[in-house]
Amino acid sequence: MASRPASAKPGSNQPPKVIIVKKVVAGDHGGHHGGAWKVAYADFVTAMMAFFLLLWLLGATTEKQRKALADYFAPTLVEFRTNSAGSNGLLGGSSVVDQENYPHKASQLGTRSLSVPAAAQGGPDAGTGDKGALKSPNAKSEQEDQRNFKRLREKLATRLGSDPNFSRLRKNVRFVPTREGLRIDLVDDADFSMFALGTTALRPEAAALIAEIAEMVAPLPNQIAIRGHTDSLPYGDPATMNNWMLSSGRAEATRRKLQMGGVLDRRYDRIEGVADREPYVLKDPADPRNRRVSITLLYRQGR
Repeated sequence: MASRPASAKPGSNQPPKVIIVKKVVAGDHGGHHGGAWKVAYADFVTAMMAFFLLLWLLGATTEKQRKALADYFAPTLVEFRTNSAGSNGLLGGSSVVDQENYPHKASQLGTRSLSVPAAAQGGPDAGTGDKGALKSPNAKSEQEDQRNFKRLREKLATRLGSDPNFSRLRKNVRFVPTREGLRIDLVDDADFSMFALGTTALRPEAAALIAEIAEMVAPLPNQIAIRGHTDSLPYGDPATMNNWMLSSGRAEATRRKLQMGGVLDRRYDRIEGVADREPYVLKDPADPRNRRVSITLLYRQGR
């Protein structure tokens, strides 16, 4: 005889209850300990590091350095213009052998691979200098001119320092190297004027100084440019004399004195007066130092 289950009541015909056991298995907490949030956090830390680096650069660099940094990330040093070989952008999507769009003469042809504007001219500033492949055709003569200018400057400075007649004029003579050549400025001041007030007549000291300059300049082969300057003070009657007439007249008076000292007429490239348009003292156009005559020994061109 089969035994009755322990859970069954005596005298009961019902089957025993079914016991269901539910097992809950703990997960691996992927929502909290996975890799996705780490990537996002790393991106955030990187962005913050870049941000603080930017703040440090802004505070530790000069304006010029910041401009260089900006040009590194967004270049602005090279502009491609519409009227250029290559159009707008890198060749504008065109071939390097396409016809260029520079204005040119009927006999001039060009492509974007090699295009020279019709009005282009070479000169001492073209090419890459003495170390480059493209050298100025007159580089040798320019170097010779620089040596001559240096000797002239030293010789004239020595003469002014040794002669008591020129001692008071030493501070009125200034040597200025320019792109055109060596400029000798004869500058007025509050105590001395090269010309009689409001005239083109040289004072005796100034005439002697220009004669001395002429003696040293005469042997040189360089062309000469003379420019007269005035201050901004007006005249009583502009119809009879104004700053334009005065500056031009003083430049011509200087040329005549140089020619009397042996500088031949063919040596003069230009004689001009610019009135008060190029002041020596920018903040005070009426300053007497704006009255001056500039004698420029020009570099020789292609000789």
